[in-house]
Amino acid sequence: MNKRIVVLGAGESGAGAAVLAKVKGFDVFVSDMSLIKDTYKALLNKYEIEWEDGRHSIEKILNADEIIKSPGIPDTAPVIREIQKEGIPIISEIEFAGRYTHAKMICITGSNGKTTTTLLTYHILKNAGLNVGLAGNVGKSLALQVATENFDYYVIELSSFQLDNMYKFKADIAVLLNITPDHLDRYGYDMQNYINAKFRITQNQTPNDAFIYWNDDPIITKELKAHDLKARLYPFSEEKEEGVKAYTENNQIVIDAPNDTLTITEDDLALQGRHNLYNSMAASISAKVLDIKKEDIREGLKDFKGVEHRLEKVARVRGVEFINDSKATNVNSCWYALESMRTKVILILGGKDKGNDYSEIEELVKEKVNAIICLGVDNSKLHAFFEGKVPHIEDASSMKEAVDKAFACAQKGETVLLSPCCASFDLFKSYEDRGEQFKECVRNL
Repeated sequence: MNKRIVVLGAGESGAGAAVLAKVKGFDVFVSDMSLIKDTYKALLNKYEIEWEDGRHSIEKILNADEIIKSPGIPDTAPVIREIQKEGIPIISEIEFAGRYTHAKMICITGSNGKTTTTLLTYHILKNAGLNVGLAGNVGKSLALQVATENFDYYVIELSSFQLDNMYKFKADIAVLLNITPDHLDRYGYDMQNYINAKFRITQNQTPNDAFIYWNDDPIITKELKAHDLKARLYPFSEEKEEGVKAYTENNQIVIDAPNDTLTITEDDLALQGRHNLYNSMAASISAKVLDIKKEDIREGLKDFKGVEHRLEKVARVRGVEFINDSKATNVNSCWYALESMRTKVILILGGKDKGNDYSEIEELVKEKVNAIICLGVDNSKLHAFFEGKVPHIEDASSMKEAVDKAFACAQKGETVLLSPCCASFDLFKSYEDRGEQFKECVRNL
């Protein structure tokens, strides 16, 4: 009898995992508590995969030999509790896909900057002529690509949720950009649980593999001592320090990688701002470890187009700049956004709070922000923290209201910044939906 695989959740990750399982000859069943999008229904139907949506038929799930869980489903979900009681193994789509490919895996995680670094790394590798796929939190499902394509390399953005159910998977190159509090609601409000999830990116690495990380992150440097890492270490830092493999000096990025040194002037980088220096360093080291030519790396760093919803310039209206940073779903992301601002700011904040500590941005807010527009169902925590720290603070219950109020507050030469610090699910479908609505409202001004 064929081994039975049940896939929970039929988004990009789940639908892709189901196709790979089917192609590999498993008996496959897909179950999603929400309604499955038409595109994914069509994909499942094309491969003649049985599916259900709007419910979980528990008897059809509990007869699985193995369960592939979409990253968005928390361990506290009743269906997961039932599966755990039965002792059925639960893995992630990435773990499953890794079993069926010998491609080199370049894996990137961090609380912030991972999408930008993933897309930049992919851009450099692709432009250098490598046969490379883009997967994980961006791009197409890794499992679907393993089932239907034939890449030699994959650049994969991994969230802590994806790392949680990865066990034997190995990153040939692992990148850890930073660790700051995020998603604590999913980790029992225990920071160490979240840190442990992030460090799973280094598991199973051998002396032939590379681990690239930010040397000045206090959490990472403390954790390094607790982990017996086998991989070659490639720390990067803003300043030249002992042992670091990338740093800035005389307005240049310097990459001291194996056999060679690469330099590029900071002004030549497509991505500006301090945090983007780190993203550029991490991507450059990855490329150097893969022996990509210096000219190709420089070229990729110069002509990369940024990431949508991440410090994305939308328009200038009557001298007021509007910037969409909807992807800033935690406080540290907003810190980076404010840190890169060169004008006074009208800040649009708020959404579903994940246990945020706003003291991290307090000084930058006092220094740069003239007004805060709170855009959320419940803004009481924002008012409690920021009242009296900015000249003006008010509420909005829709994106149009938020943009109109921000524009009314803004003086010529100032910037309206949407950098919410929070998840979007109280008023919007996703951070993308929130960013699209922002752009639409700005264009209608």
